[in-house]
Amino acid sequence: MKRSTWLFIAAGTAVAVLTLAWAFAPRPLEVETAGVTEGPFESTIDEDGRTRLRDRYVVSAPLAGRLDRIALREGDTVAAGAVVATLTPVLSPLLDERSLRELQARVGTAQANVERAAARIERARVGVLQAGNEVQRSEELAHQGFVAPTKLESDRLASLAAQKELEAAMAERQVAVHEVEQARAALGAVRRSPGGSAFELRAPVAGRVLRVTQTSEASVGLGTPLLELGDVSRMEVVAELLTTEALRLQIGNPVHIERWGGEGELEGRVRLVEPAAFTKVSALGVEEQRVKVLIDITSAPGQWRALGDGYRVGVRVVMLSVGQAVQVPLAAVFPRADEAGGMAVFVVEGQRARLQPVEVAARNGSHAWVKRGLAPGALVIVYPAAALADGARVKVRKV
Repeated sequence: MKRSTWLFIAAGTAVAVLTLAWAFAPRPLEVETAGVTEGPFESTIDEDGRTRLRDRYVVSAPLAGRLDRIALREGDTVAAGAVVATLTPVLSPLLDERSLRELQARVGTAQANVERAAARIERARVGVLQAGNEVQRSEELAHQGFVAPTKLESDRLASLAAQKELEAAMAERQVAVHEVEQARAALGAVRRSPGGSAFELRAPVAGRVLRVTQTSEASVGLGTPLLELGDVSRMEVVAELLTTEALRLQIGNPVHIERWGGEGELEGRVRLVEPAAFTKVSALGVEEQRVKVLIDITSAPGQWRALGDGYRVGVRVVMLSVGQAVQVPLAAVFPRADEAGGMAVFVVEGQRARLQPVEVAARNGSHAWVKRGLAPGALVIVYPAAALADGARVKVRKV
């Protein structure tokens, strides 16, 4: 075989071997990376909340009566002491024409009783005069010895009884006169015009109308809610946190209020953690123990003037705040699988991944504060694959 033929076969074999070696050689893993940064770090508790007026006032009917139509509507501004509703005291609406006639008959009966009492008084006076004459006659005859002492005593007792009868008749007349007055008052209350003696309900504070419960003219009972008032400049946020999270809170913790519908974030501060918790069923059907946390809005009122009562917002309660901290994305930190334990990241050096142990001091919803093990500017791998090992070749995926 010619020499050239051997050279051609050797070259082909070498090419084939190199091709197979290249084909079966391990490929570098494509990875996503993120830079290690340094800046302000905050550890927060994130939860949804809602706005609420700190004080609301329900204006109720202080007596049963006829309510005039309320001209105020939701959103109207009222001054302190302004008239918000007018009530006219009336009797029960069950008083119909028959009841009116009964009251009229009662007045007539009472007047007849007065006349009967007057006639009884006159009769009692006649009886007093007659008894007095009998006593006087008996006394004269007793002095002459023609009447027994017992007869004189009986006549005196009869005179005293007549006097008492006169006093009773006069008292009866007073009762009859009082009954006439009561009957006339009841009849007058039924006949009274609606605008006769109006009772004005005034606003207890300056604010805005939140809700008008009864708008139309109607008869209302004692204690019926008519409308709600509130000062919208005194707003707070209520967030329902898990009790395990609320135990870490302190009065005065700063709060970032976001997703409120306006531009930027609002600032707030924890004012109160209510002492009593309650059970709430989550969307997944899990029973949770939660507690209400009250947050004061510290931003300028002009910035959140559009917020109303019961609006939904997002709150981030700041538990830890550091001015300068080395941070990496949470997706880059994972627990070590060796006996040393702790946390670690993969750092990209050249074209290879290097396992780097780190000490994580705190974390929030997106980043972890690395206290030791990393320097700002380093490149770490996020979402590392399970097959990635220390020293493996990597290729940074271009986004």
